Amino acid sequence: QVQLVESGGGLVQAGGSLRLSCAASGRTFSSYAMGWFRQAPGVEREFVAALSWNGVVSQYADSVKDRFTISRDNGANTVSLQMNSLKSEDTAVYYCAAGGDTNRLKKLIVAVWGQGTQVTVSS
Repeated sequence: QVQLVESGGGLVQAGGSLRLSCAASGRTFSSYAMGWFRQAPGVEREFVAALSWNGVVSQYADSVKDRFTISRDNGANTVSLQMNSLKSEDTAVYYCAAGGDTNRLKKLIVAVWGQGTQVTVSS
């Protein structure tokens, strides 16, 4: 089982960019599909993006498609989320997670959650 720690959150102006990173401990990182999720106050946690264990298959929520990019480095045990053209509605706590495959992650079927990192976009 991996443990996940997110970093890179913060305050950014609308239209700006931010890069989130998630560091994983454990030797099984490369066997997991990885995903990013977010939760705004009073709203259910939602899927943002997912990437297969080998980085070949990616899936994105419609709301972030063409603005966000998920990537991973299995050698460094990290997964990242590059967020461009940020909007105020992107404000949320962002969570990294590991799961069986991208389809399961898209349905929020997750094996391991990170603790989350706050992203605030000011308009």
